[in-house]
Amino acid sequence: MPPTSLLLAAILAAGAAPDPHRAEIEAWRAQRVERLKLPDGWLSLVGLDWIEPGRTAIGSAVDASAVGPDADAYVKIAGVPPRLGTLTLADGKLSIALEAGTGATVDGKPATQATLLADDSGTPSVVAHGSVSFIVIERSGRHALRVRDSAAATRTGFVGMDYYDIDPSWRVEGRFLPHPDGKTIPIANVIGTLDDTPNPGAVEFERDGKQYRLEAVDGGPDQLWFIFSDRTSGKQTYGAGRFLYSDRPKPGSDLVVVDFNKSYNPPCVFTPYATCPLAPPENRLDLAVTAGELNYRGVVH
Repeated sequence: MPPTSLLLAAILAAGAAPDPHRAEIEAWRAQRVERLKLPDGWLSLVGLDWIEPGRTAIGSAVDASAVGPDADAYVKIAGVPPRLGTLTLADGKLSIALEAGTGATVDGKPATQATLLADDSGTPSVVAHGSVSFIVIERSGRHALRVRDSAAATRTGFVGMDYYDIDPSWRVEGRFLPHPDGKTIPIANVIGTLDDTPNPGAVEFERDGKQYRLEAVDGGPDQLWFIFSDRTSGKQTYGAGRFLYSDRPKPGSDLVVVDFNKSYNPPCVFTPYATCPLAPPENRLDLAVTAGELNYRGVVH
């Protein structure tokens, strides 16, 4: 190419207007990865242990006999002392008695005894020792310990995410169809339970001349949450489907923008210790959604 042509091309490239949609998606991707990589992000999940009513000893010892006969059950957690403490579940409430000298904390403070708030409280109690921590989660009336380790191989060996190319045609405008107040939709999850989940409405959209519909579940006061699968699921993308959030329509409008470039993998793509919801039958699209995150190719704990 002649020098004058090269100079002209450089000037045109330098003066090209930025693509706001591409910039938005790239920023969204970067924020998503930073959240994943946090010490208490999904990449650090290493255990999910169900707790039954009664007393449960917790520690790193090989079996219950190594920690004494004063418990009904035992949960092994690697990376903590042989006997970290004892959990008591009674009347739907969990408390913990920590062994003296372990250095363990509850919500960042040294403690010997504490009542533990579960995740349904919005601010679950965090029990920590070194790089290991756990919270209590509640699912369908049952309680479990969700265990994290900031030194987990899934976190230290994170290889990043792969994506379809950003495609503005997958930013579609849909019509929100509200449901009556209080309507729910049954949502299954990977642990085999079914939850009646608030279902504020559905969104209809068009792609390649065909109409499609997605049922939304409650994503908070400002957002709709879509749990969906499509014809890429189990092939290019994660088999159990993907998640996607969209802003709720503005007052007096039924317009919802559904940007499939923001479709992302559920936590179960990284770990078997999450409790991910699955796409309901209504959201299994007969459509190849070639946008958003691809399946994860890194270490799964």
